[in-house]
Amino acid sequence: MYALDYRPWRVCPRNIHVEVSDDGSTIERVVFFGGCNGNTKAVAKLVAGKPVDEIVALLAGNQCGPRGTSCADQMTIALRQAQQAARELHAS
Repeated sequence: MYALDYRPWRVCPRNIHVEVSDDGSTIERVVFFGGCNGNTKAVAKLVAGKPVDEIVALLAGNQCGPRGTSCADQMTIALRQAQQAARELHAS
């Protein structure tokens, strides 16, 4: 498993903790720190166990009002960063 703490921008959560499988293909766990507690817990439950690529394709670019991003969109950035790092570690 590879874990990453991501500091999102232009959204309410102050941190998004993501964990992906060793090869970076599957989301193991997501935890939002701050934000709309019920919504972020629901998103975290819905994405656990899903392929990173599937969730990124579904939620990347999702916007919350005029912010130009959203909690879900910021989570996809964190997932991609974790995926890339996990793959680099897995390859070495």
